[in-house]
Amino acid sequence: MPERLADKLRAYAYEKNIKLNEKFFPINRQRAWQILKEVARKAEITKRVYPHLLRHSDAIERLRQTGNPKALQHHLGHSSPVMVMRYLSTLTQEDSLRIQQQVEFDEE
Repeated sequence: MPERLADKLRAYAYEKNIKLNEKFFPINRQRAWQILKEVARKAEITKRVYPHLLRHSDAIERLRQTGNPKALQHHLGHSSPVMVMRYLSTLTQEDSLRIQQQVEFDEE
């Protein structure tokens, strides 16, 4: 997590008197599904949308912006780079090639 974001979250927790064992945002899985379904409906998205899809979308965007599969692997908590490299197939051909070349260059 970026230090700036961590600082803001600490300040928010302090301001709201949130204890270490308390949730920042009182939300459960069922409520997350409800929110996501409603947003998808309002956006007229017809495909099935689910909370884990947001994780995948974030991973793809991070990989596109940073071009760093190892950092993404660490961020996502994956033990194998293979799990992260599957995201390359979702990128444009140019982005995917750029990242693959960077990985090959880093390994030399």
